[in-house]
Amino acid sequence: MWNAIDTETESPAGRPRARRRATPVRAVTRTEELRLQIADEITSGRLAPGTALEEVEIAKRYGVSRTPVREAIRDLAASGLVEARPHRSALVAHPSSERLRGMFEAMGELESLCAALAAVHMTAAERAGLERLHADLAAAIRSGEEAQCDCLDERFHAAVNAGCHNDYLSELAMTTRIRLRPFLRDKYRGLERLAQSYAEHGRVLTAILRGERTEAGAAMRAHVMTAPVLDTPLGDAPGAPAALPLA
Repeated sequence: MWNAIDTETESPAGRPRARRRATPVRAVTRTEELRLQIADEITSGRLAPGTALEEVEIAKRYGVSRTPVREAIRDLAASGLVEARPHRSALVAHPSSERLRGMFEAMGELESLCAALAAVHMTAAERAGLERLHADLAAAIRSGEEAQCDCLDERFHAAVNAGCHNDYLSELAMTTRIRLRPFLRDKYRGLERLAQSYAEHGRVLTAILRGERTEAGAAMRAHVMTAPVLDTPLGDAPGAPAALPLA
């Protein structure tokens, strides 16, 4: 449902100004709300790849009828997070190794281009924000807060993607990342992986701060393609990992 409100303001001299139409706000339907809730369970890892989505159980858990559940699952299948099966319960998507590798390759290229453009287009404020995120990640690693590390990783990538200042490219990169999120969580299992990811972020950050377009793109591609879920990394990160600031 769309609602709009006409407002009328006055100028400093008291003369009425032209009417300004408020930005319309669309109400979120129960199906959309349910889709977002299930998607969050999938991307957070609470629903693992391969898990069957039983409509009756989900309807009971959320206190709704099966109709919005069925519609939400259909929407999730269209987005790639869920695998629909005729006359059977849908499954949380679990792509084949070949498809998974292809998805990571696509994300690597998209985020590489975002990083390359960010090295050229990021504002001083955006670069400073990226530096703060990197420092926050170091602090979270020192504290052993894996969940916080996961959150900061997402924010770092979102900041780089937004920093390319190309909305369409950024949207493509983030959409692909959302679909791969259930397979990204192993980056934050154990100190060694945390240190490696921190070092890779550092190389991306350094290249962006220096305005080195080619280096930023290469560093981001290498970072994406060292995902633990892949059988073997597609591309090696340049140089040895930098020491993690643990003190």
